[in-house]
Amino acid sequence: MEKIDSFKVDHKKLPRGLFVSRVDDFNGFVVTTYDLRICRPYVEPTMSAAAIHTIEHLGATFLRTLSSLAGSVVYFGPMGCQTGFYLVLCGHVARQNVLSVLRDMFLFISRFDGEIPGATERECGNCHLNDLAEARKVAWKYYLDLLSVPEDSILKYPE
Repeated sequence: MEKIDSFKVDHKKLPRGLFVSRVDDFNGFVVTTYDLRICRPYVEPTMSAAAIHTIEHLGATFLRTLSSLAGSVVYFGPMGCQTGFYLVLCGHVARQNVLSVLRDMFLFISRFDGEIPGATERECGNCHLNDLAEARKVAWKYYLDLLSVPEDSILKYPE
């Protein structure tokens, strides 16, 4: 079986950051996938499932209701390895727009205080698996990292 592209990236060399993971063209319908790498694989501890779940709820809500990317968001969700998230967008969205929205999103999460959206038994299949305090810490640390990424660029995967 042939390896998919994401398994060809050397995760031992992968830093924290923001990457364009892939751009797919489905007969003229373009989808861009961003890799939001929160933890450096095999160097830093992975995120807890509860923090990931909280970031997923807050991030998806922010992206789809409060951001300029709302009409372009196909998916925002966690990586199974617990080291980051994928953001899938419809079309070619300018990198500086993505970076600006993600800065706003992680700042929003780091300051969020209240009921986690969609975190009831009726709305979520595992609403008790949330940790707002830890999610806020993770979001703040990643927000600070995003401040160091130049507006006109997103990192490339290491060779």
